[in-house]
Amino acid sequence: MNILNKPFDTPYNSAPFSKISDSDYLPAFKIAIDKARTEIDAITKNTEAPSFENTIEALDFSGEELDRLSSIFFNMNSAETNDAIQKIAQDVSPLLSEFSNDVTLNQALFERVKAVYNTKNTLQLTKEQETLLDKKYKGFSRNGANLPEDKKQELRDIDKNLSKLKLTFGENVLAETNNFELHITNEEDLAGLPEGAKEAASNLAESKNKDGWLITLDYPSYIPFMTYADNRELRKKLAIASGAKAFQNNKFDNQENVLQIAKLRFKRANLLGYKTHAHFVLEERMAKNPETVETFLNELLEKAKPAAENEFKNLEKFAKNLDGIDQLQKWDGAYYGEKLKQKLFDLDDEKLKPYFKLENVINGAFTIAKKLFGLQFEEINNIDKYHDDVLTYKVTDTKGDLVSIFYADFFPRPGKRNGAWMTVYKPQYIKNGENSRPHISNVCNFTKPTKTKPSLLTFNEVTTLFHEFGHALHGMLANTTYPSLSGTSVFWDFVELPSQMLENWCYEQEALEIFATHYETGEVIPMDLIQKIKASSTFHEGMQTMRQISFGLLDMSWHGQDPTTINNVKSQELKAFENTKLYPDVSENCMSTSFSHIFQGGYSSGYYSYKWAEVLDADAFEYFQEQGIFNVDVAKKFKDNVLSQGGTDDPMVLYKRFRGKEPQPDALLKRAGLIEK
Repeated sequence: MNILNKPFDTPYNSAPFSKISDSDYLPAFKIAIDKARTEIDAITKNTEAPSFENTIEALDFSGEELDRLSSIFFNMNSAETNDAIQKIAQDVSPLLSEFSNDVTLNQALFERVKAVYNTKNTLQLTKEQETLLDKKYKGFSRNGANLPEDKKQELRDIDKNLSKLKLTFGENVLAETNNFELHITNEEDLAGLPEGAKEAASNLAESKNKDGWLITLDYPSYIPFMTYADNRELRKKLAIASGAKAFQNNKFDNQENVLQIAKLRFKRANLLGYKTHAHFVLEERMAKNPETVETFLNELLEKAKPAAENEFKNLEKFAKNLDGIDQLQKWDGAYYGEKLKQKLFDLDDEKLKPYFKLENVINGAFTIAKKLFGLQFEEINNIDKYHDDVLTYKVTDTKGDLVSIFYADFFPRPGKRNGAWMTVYKPQYIKNGENSRPHISNVCNFTKPTKTKPSLLTFNEVTTLFHEFGHALHGMLANTTYPSLSGTSVFWDFVELPSQMLENWCYEQEALEIFATHYETGEVIPMDLIQKIKASSTFHEGMQTMRQISFGLLDMSWHGQDPTTINNVKSQELKAFENTKLYPDVSENCMSTSFSHIFQGGYSSGYYSYKWAEVLDADAFEYFQEQGIFNVDVAKKFKDNVLSQGGTDDPMVLYKRFRGKEPQPDALLKRAGLIEK
């Protein structure tokens, strides 16, 4: 019998990675889909009158094997993929899309759900049960259950197409990332590059049997080169290659995919009675509609733009004085920004990196989680890993009870997509009186240890680790009855609150002293460096804010209006960036063709949520600062009202329970230095 279709005989019911072959996946999916169909049939054929328990609850717990299999497979497709897995993903996605539609378009099932929904005022439901009932009903109505048969078929076809297009989009971006190498054989071309980055480039070349040094588009290779390399021509070459991903009229080109995805999403929204894709998506967000998002982004832009333009002018002047640069280009921003930052604050990442050894930062995050939430992390080696780089931990509470299993995967490799994310291998839920604990994973792409140095993180990578660990805590501390409401299953403009909130500890002396110690001497990071980190935290904040706003506006330009007449991806993008433009445009570059967040991931019509959640996190952290950043009472309120609650209630209700009031945008603007404190 296929190992993926039976209960795992493993410690903590963990995924048996080493025993799974790629060839197991497709047959396992077919069996799991059949099992899930049988479970759905059992609900629809139940002769008893529809009730919350026999319909809504039964539906939420159905398909458990399929959900678990999907999480394992699609996580592998992101973190440890290969040609075979990518091919299986193309075969499996339409099957899953079809099954999902078979459920949401199942008239008999919808009638039962509707029957329960129509009597909800007479049922004695808990708030969580009310939320689940509402979510299940909307899950049908928002996915076509009220449509006539011919329109249902049209919806199925759209969904099948979309699932394939999104996969292809991601595969093209990964292929383009992997296909580019900047091969350097003259050491002078590496002038300015820190020793650690040079050594990593040398190791990479050696691993591919090449002389000299290799720079790639993977962030740990790309970012140091763009930030420190003196050779402007090579920075230009690298920047153009990065910006041209899937925009080169080759077999990995995504222009047509972008147009198709935007148009199909619009068509789907219209079919369901919504004006645009953004209207459809935002109905289930804190923002509620595109008008709120546009207003939010434009109000922020109004505050950030003068600061951004001023910062840009100063940077231009600095580059002109230093190197006679007449026109600052995109490949100059990080380079001169770093030089100006060093001049203003006498602070550069290379000075900081020795204090941020990866293992120490991980332990620091664990210690902070212990001080705030009473969690204990113990590395264990009795569960399977999908790659040798992966670290595995057992997480327990103050009583020693299991809270979660935690996987951590920190280094780049060819089968792993760029960036950093948190994901779930098994959700938390309560069934038959047993609280089944979650299996959570953080995946990042940090510089690997070299022959002479451990993995030393830039300060930006430190905040990335804390950010993803904040998402992980949201998953680990989940304590809800139903799997679909558990952990990070919340509105997308609320999901970034725990992650962005945790980043704040990286700037606090009390927290830094826990983990920022020199990897060679053990010396705690000096006070003056902490003050410089604090002082530099708002450096170029206007430009950073404007950049994030520009991405949010680009997202809304694809999804908040009718895209049917758009036939040129680049022109559409230039229009969207009109009010946020600082650097001259680069004709060979296009962001949309590799904007995976909105065209492959779940952020379509939702990119604004990073900024939205920053308002929440700045306001929330202000509460900690008032009471003490390790105040256990405030931490308990945050854990009990936000982290453990998942999507059981409206996010604003949860937030106000924690904070006692609605969030104030001024906290963010003050922190960013955009208004006076």
